Amino acid sequence: MSQPAKSARASRGAATTESGRAEGPKAPNAPKGAGPESAGSRRAAAQRLTMRRKLAAAAMELFATKGYEATTVDEIAAAAGVARRTFFRHFRSKEEAIFPDHDDTLVRAAGVLDAAPPHENPLDTVCRGIKEVMRMYAASPAVSVERYRLTREVPALREREIASVARYERLFTRYLLGHFDESAHHVGDDDPLLAEVAASAVVTAHNHVLRRWLRSGGEGDVETQLDHAFAIVRETFGAGIGSGRPGAEEAQPASARTEGEVLVAVARTDAPLDEVMRVIEKALKKK
Repeated sequence: MSQPAKSARASRGAATTESGRAEGPKAPNAPKGAGPESAGSRRAAAQRLTMRRKLAAAAMELFATKGYEATTVDEIAAAAGVARRTFFRHFRSKEEAIFPDHDDTLVRAAGVLDAAPPHENPLDTVCRGIKEVMRMYAASPAVSVERYRLTREVPALREREIASVARYERLFTRYLLGHFDESAHHVGDDDPLLAEVAASAVVTAHNHVLRRWLRSGGEGDVETQLDHAFAIVRETFGAGIGSGRPGAEEAQPASARTEGEVLVAVARTDAPLDEVMRVIEKALKKK
């Protein structure tokens, strides 16, 4: 099996956005008021997102009342009470305007990957990362349902949605590949293949649950449904990724086995509770 890649490489892969801009790991002990996490930059990011959402709300209302084709950028800007140039500071086109949160969500998902504990299975990390996407939709169910209706009716919006999904998939594929040496395509090394297939499976599972939730009008516990879908993905791909790496067994946060009528579970003190429960449940099913 391929050797694990250096952790710095994985961090770089996780923190690179689709625009090619490297977010990069945060510098330790940065001076107060400096760096990407300063109070000023957080305020600016919040103001930017607020304006993007305001423009998106105006665009969606006009699309619903006038129709997508009949709505102009000038009308969207006027409805939001801003100038045309303000619109183009936030969006490149009117179809982009109904997806105001994807850029910020992509950064948050990358942050989850970048901050993952070293012992966590990379597939579990990816599942946690994509939950940021689901939470974005679940935060405003009515808006998400209406946006889903629009994307079904307008091909240009559907294409924009597909492009957004592809960004997440590339992010997660890079992260999984970052744990292996993808250049070592020797006989018997299936890690690069598993990484790409698993990343696609996570995104597909997420999208399946999301579409079902949107079609139901945004009703139901979508996170529980997502956890169930991820359990299926983990069962299918999780054991294979990185199983042959040196030290992989020791790095597992939890393990369980049955001895007669007794179940023996061993877990690190910092192991995530959901991971421990998943391992126990799996061992009980095998008995």
